[in-house]
Amino acid sequence: MQSIKNVLGKFNPQTDKYISREFQTFGIHLAEQLDDYKHKSLYMKLAKTIHRSILEKALTFVSDSNAKNKGALFMWKLKELRKSIPPSHNATEGRSKGSKNVSSPLMGEVR
Repeated sequence: MQSIKNVLGKFNPQTDKYISREFQTFGIHLAEQLDDYKHKSLYMKLAKTIHRSILEKALTFVSDSNAKNKGALFMWKLKELRKSIPPSHNATEGRSKGSKNVSSPLMGEVR
């Protein structure tokens, strides 16, 4: 994870005026690496809700491949990695209708 000093050092208020949180920066990084700017808001949402290590594993898998559609391969690998998480760490399992926040060490906070 980058320090706040590094993130703020790279921050340009003229071009990055809508990026104020670290997960947004990582979401943009994912979109750039996957060459999928059209879905940058999806990657920001994933960066906010899914643990960083899972996203980095999927990104490493995709960057090592020679795929045409890297975004689709990333989403497939992400799905496979999330399946491999034990049920006790799955944030959606055991969630009641009334519960708002469920936190898990591997999934991040889900609202």
